[in-house]
Amino acid sequence: MATEKDRPWVMRTYAGHSSAAESNALFRRNLAKGQTGLSVAFDLPTQTGYDADHPLAKGEVGKVGVPVAHLGDVRALFDQIPLARMNTSMTINAPAMWLLALYQVAAQEQGALPDELTGTTQNDIVKEYLSRGTYAFPPDASLRLTTDVIAYTVATMPKWNPINICSYHLQEAGATPVQELAFALSTAIAVLDRVRDGGQVPPERFGDVVQRISFFVNAGVRFIEETCKMRAFVQLWDSLTLERYGVTDAKARRLRYGVQVNSLGLTEAQPENNVQRIVLEMLGVTLSKNARARAVQLPAWNEALGLPRPWDQQWSLRMQQVLAYESDLLEYDDIFDGSHVIEAKVNELVEGAREEIDRVQAMGGAVAAVESGYLKQALVGSHAERRQRIESGEQVVVGVNKFENTEPSPLTADLDTAIQTVDPAAESAALKSLQTWRAERDAAAVDTALSKLRAAAKTTDNLMPVTLECARAGVTTGEWAGVLREMYGEYRAPTGVAGSVGVSGGGAEIAAVREKVTATSTELGGRLRLLVGKPGLDGHSNGAEQVAVRARDVGFEVIYQGIRLTPEQIVAAAVAEDVHCVGLSILSGSHMELVPQVVEGLREVGLEDVPVVVGGIVPDADAKALRAAGVAAVYTPKDYDLTGMMSDVVDVIRSVNKL
Repeated sequence: MATEKDRPWVMRTYAGHSSAAESNALFRRNLAKGQTGLSVAFDLPTQTGYDADHPLAKGEVGKVGVPVAHLGDVRALFDQIPLARMNTSMTINAPAMWLLALYQVAAQEQGALPDELTGTTQNDIVKEYLSRGTYAFPPDASLRLTTDVIAYTVATMPKWNPINICSYHLQEAGATPVQELAFALSTAIAVLDRVRDGGQVPPERFGDVVQRISFFVNAGVRFIEETCKMRAFVQLWDSLTLERYGVTDAKARRLRYGVQVNSLGLTEAQPENNVQRIVLEMLGVTLSKNARARAVQLPAWNEALGLPRPWDQQWSLRMQQVLAYESDLLEYDDIFDGSHVIEAKVNELVEGAREEIDRVQAMGGAVAAVESGYLKQALVGSHAERRQRIESGEQVVVGVNKFENTEPSPLTADLDTAIQTVDPAAESAALKSLQTWRAERDAAAVDTALSKLRAAAKTTDNLMPVTLECARAGVTTGEWAGVLREMYGEYRAPTGVAGSVGVSGGGAEIAAVREKVTATSTELGGRLRLLVGKPGLDGHSNGAEQVAVRARDVGFEVIYQGIRLTPEQIVAAAVAEDVHCVGLSILSGSHMELVPQVVEGLREVGLEDVPVVVGGIVPDADAKALRAAGVAAVYTPKDYDLTGMMSDVVDVIRSVNKL
């Protein structure tokens, strides 16, 4: 037994969509249901530093989160929510400084002091280059913004977590437990070294920096291994902060982490099975008292189908509440202490992670390993191996590659109502609100604030004070980020596809498709060329990368230019590369706006004979509409057989060319 019952972790739901007012109503409903913290999802234009009227924002406004363009939006987002008493987590990275400034100003308007505010800005830019794709500036400039926020909060907002080093998306991108540990801790080293050497924080306050760093991790369905991974994390962080940074206060060295359990393993087929997956994943980060999460948010059972409804999110919240309040979990000391099985696995993970951390350090650290493409390539390779294990049946996914027979599910009987749909008027409302805001603000104050930001960006001064000035003056998200893009330039991260190894197996099937590709290439008088395109702002490129790798394995010449392209750029690439097929990948729900623009663009340049295929989270009704608009094929998460998909693509090319 524990001496006294442990306190439950903070329970959150990742939420936000359509508009600040809609999201505010959702937050207040969730808090009334017993949620104990807020976790804000921002839409992709906000996450990448664009206003709703930027060409790249078209079709993306309000889709995967709430649009925040200025202080007025933040006031509406937290209306009647007392920020002095709220623990708010914001999933924001490239413009983390900007959103924190808006939050601080809105809180001060409510009467809250900066040192009363508790919460977290994710602010981990390294993983954006590797897995999530919402970076804006080059790595060095991004790291400067991160360290400025850390230095500012340690001095001014001592209860705030200025960075949430995020291994969650690394696992989604295919990371093994060893890679997840090593790459996250390598990021921590890069950030801490930069803060230590930057001179903004006096050496005697460095323990405060370490104490305010939190982690955001992923927990997969292999919950014993995940438990061991978290115990390894605790051990590695403790020794790293003691040995490398000399932090002697054991409390300051404690690993503080929050969790969103794994979405990668959630299936579109038999989605009711996702409920037990989510529960098992939650156990991996709650069972071990000495490595228990401080905050947990769970995905919903229908995440692979589309945007969860409030009821679906409530179900996930209730799972946490049943575990915390009905079970006896919190009444005991750590139940794994003394287990030789757990100890051996933890030691194996610690050893593997240390080796990998040393390898990254030998390359010059995490930033150098991003720029060289090493980290991205390692993840693409691990993900390809995982896909291969599923395709071969070696790794069982219930309802997908085994036990596929199923009774009709009442949960998905009416698919159109089984997910939340974003109000199509959200985008025009955001555009109207933006125009009104710009018309009513003091233009001279905005110009002055932006000039100060531009001047400060040329120095080594902390950028947070001028950013707060911009927030108060009425500057918009796109204007703030626009000045920094102008100063630091744009960046395109390595895709990891070029050097990535192909599949380790798949022999006969791969060989058969390769023959088909070779024969078709011969008939058309040149090697088959596939353009893999990511239109819009959706940076989740894992699927696109796996398609690109498999297409290359079966003999296609693959053109993949990475994320964040306009439909016009994709059409231009199709013309320049003289491709035989265009494959588009979209997971943000903007397929109905962006895909038809690509199809239309190809027609306008006379490429009616270049078929378009689409992959992503596309509801059935949308898939029918896309096919009616001229799309040759639509693939969703249930189509896990990549080799079979490549065979289909060859058939589509043959059909269009009347072979």
